[in-house]
Amino acid sequence: MKPFLTEYRVVYSDCDPFNVVYYANYFTLFERGRTELFRDMGIPYSTIEKQGIYVPVSDTRCRYKRSARYDDLLNIESQVQELKRARITISYRILRNDCQELLAEGYTVHAFVNTEGKPRRIPAEIIEKIEAYEN
Repeated sequence: MKPFLTEYRVVYSDCDPFNVVYYANYFTLFERGRTELFRDMGIPYSTIEKQGIYVPVSDTRCRYKRSARYDDLLNIESQVQELKRARITISYRILRNDCQELLAEGYTVHAFVNTEGKPRRIPAEIIEKIEAYEN
Protein backbone atom coordinates (compact mmCIF):
# COMPACT_ATOMS: atom_id res chain seq x y z
CA MET A 1 0.00 0.00 0.00
CA LYS A 2 1.29 3.44 -0.92
CA PRO A 3 1.41 6.06 1.83
CA PHE A 4 -1.51 8.47 2.09
CA LEU A 5 -0.44 12.12 2.09
CA THR A 6 -1.89 14.85 4.33
CA GLU A 7 -0.55 18.41 4.13
CA TYR A 8 -0.37 20.50 7.27
CA ARG A 9 0.99 23.98 7.99
CA VAL A 10 2.59 24.45 11.41
CA VAL A 11 0.78 27.04 13.57
CA TYR A 12 2.06 28.93 16.64
CA SER A 13 0.23 26.67 19.09
CA ASP A 14 2.29 23.71 17.79
CA CYS A 15 5.56 25.36 18.82
CA ASP A 16 7.73 25.97 21.84
CA PRO A 17 9.15 29.47 22.62
CA PHE A 18 11.82 28.97 19.91
CA ASN A 19 9.21 28.42 17.16
CA VAL A 20 10.17 24.74 16.95
CA VAL A 21 7.37 22.15 16.96
CA TYR A 22 7.07 20.80 20.50
CA TYR A 23 8.04 17.11 20.54
CA ALA A 24 4.66 15.79 21.77
CA ASN A 25 2.84 17.52 18.92
CA TYR A 26 4.31 15.03 16.45
CA PHE A 27 1.80 12.54 17.88
CA THR A 28 -0.95 15.02 16.97
CA LEU A 29 0.47 15.09 13.44
CA PHE A 30 0.33 11.28 13.40
CA GLU A 31 -3.32 11.49 14.45
CA ARG A 32 -4.13 13.99 11.70
CA GLY A 33 -2.57 11.70 9.12
CA ARG A 34 -4.28 8.58 10.48
CA THR A 35 -7.69 10.25 10.64
CA GLU A 36 -7.44 11.35 7.00
CA LEU A 37 -6.13 7.94 5.92
CA PHE A 38 -9.13 6.20 7.52
CA ARG A 39 -11.48 8.76 5.96
CA ASP A 40 -9.92 8.16 2.53
CA MET A 41 -10.37 4.39 2.98
CA GLY A 42 -14.10 5.03 3.54
CA ILE A 43 -14.06 4.24 7.26
CA PRO A 44 -14.03 7.52 9.20
CA TYR A 45 -13.77 7.16 12.96
CA SER A 46 -17.29 8.53 13.40
CA THR A 47 -18.65 5.55 11.43
CA ILE A 48 -16.60 3.08 13.46
CA GLU A 49 -17.73 4.60 16.77
CA LYS A 50 -21.40 4.43 15.74
CA GLN A 51 -20.90 0.65 15.67
CA GLY A 52 -19.75 0.71 19.31
CA ILE A 53 -16.12 0.16 18.34
CA TYR A 54 -13.21 2.25 19.58
CA VAL A 55 -9.63 2.24 18.35
CA PRO A 56 -7.34 3.44 21.17
CA VAL A 57 -3.56 3.65 20.87
CA SER A 58 -1.84 0.76 22.66
CA ASP A 59 1.75 1.51 21.59
CA THR A 60 3.56 4.34 19.82
CA ARG A 61 7.01 5.46 18.79
CA CYS A 62 8.45 8.60 17.25
CA ARG A 63 12.04 9.07 16.05
CA TYR A 64 13.01 12.69 15.59
CA LYS A 65 15.43 13.57 12.77
CA ARG A 66 15.13 17.34 12.24
CA SER A 67 13.01 20.14 13.69
CA ALA A 68 9.84 21.42 12.09
CA ARG A 69 9.29 25.13 12.64
CA TYR A 70 6.49 27.67 12.69
CA ASP A 71 4.86 28.12 9.25
CA ASP A 72 6.54 25.05 7.70
CA LEU A 73 4.31 23.21 5.28
CA LEU A 74 4.56 19.53 6.16
CA ASN A 75 3.67 16.32 4.41
CA ILE A 76 2.34 13.62 6.74
CA GLU A 77 2.66 10.19 5.13
CA SER A 78 0.44 7.54 6.76
CA GLN A 79 0.34 3.89 5.82
CA VAL A 80 -1.18 0.67 7.17
CA GLN A 81 1.84 -1.37 8.20
CA GLU A 82 0.18 -4.42 9.77
CA LEU A 83 -3.35 -5.71 10.20
CA LYS A 84 -4.13 -8.40 12.78
CA ARG A 85 -7.39 -9.86 14.15
CA ALA A 86 -7.92 -7.13 16.74
CA ARG A 87 -5.24 -4.52 16.05
CA ILE A 88 -3.74 -2.35 13.35
CA THR A 89 -0.33 -0.68 13.05
CA ILE A 90 0.02 2.59 11.14
CA SER A 91 3.43 3.98 10.17
CA TYR A 92 4.17 7.68 9.61
CA ARG A 93 6.76 9.92 8.06
CA ILE A 94 6.75 13.69 8.56
CA LEU A 95 8.54 15.57 5.79
CA ARG A 96 9.16 19.22 5.01
CA ASN A 97 7.03 19.87 1.92
CA ASP A 98 9.45 22.03 -0.07
CA CYS A 99 12.45 19.66 -0.01
CA GLN A 100 11.00 16.37 1.31
CA GLU A 101 13.49 16.41 4.19
CA LEU A 102 12.58 13.71 6.74
CA LEU A 103 11.77 15.35 10.08
CA ALA A 104 10.30 12.43 12.05
CA GLU A 105 9.05 8.90 11.59
CA GLY A 106 7.16 6.50 13.77
CA TYR A 107 4.15 4.31 14.26
CA THR A 108 1.04 3.79 16.33
CA VAL A 109 -0.55 0.47 17.24
CA HIS A 110 -4.31 0.48 17.84
CA ALA A 111 -6.47 -2.12 19.53
CA PHE A 112 -10.09 -2.53 18.46
CA VAL A 113 -12.27 -2.58 21.57
CA ASN A 114 -15.97 -2.54 22.45
CA THR A 115 -17.72 0.05 24.62
CA GLU A 116 -16.50 -1.75 27.77
CA GLY A 117 -12.88 -1.51 26.56
CA LYS A 118 -12.58 -5.24 25.86
CA PRO A 119 -10.69 -6.35 22.73
CA ARG A 120 -12.78 -7.41 19.78
CA ARG A 121 -12.11 -8.62 16.27
CA ILE A 122 -11.96 -6.04 13.53
CA PRO A 123 -15.27 -6.27 11.62
CA ALA A 124 -15.00 -7.97 8.21
CA GLU A 125 -16.27 -4.90 6.34
CA ILE A 126 -13.48 -2.77 7.83
CA ILE A 127 -10.84 -5.38 6.96
CA GLU A 128 -12.19 -5.53 3.40
CA LYS A 129 -11.93 -1.74 2.98
CA ILE A 130 -8.40 -1.67 4.36
CA GLU A 131 -7.24 -4.58 2.20
CA ALA A 132 -8.90 -3.14 -0.93
CA TYR A 133 -7.49 0.35 -0.39
CA GLU A 134 -5.32 1.64 -3.20
CA ASN A 135 -4.09 5.19 -3.67
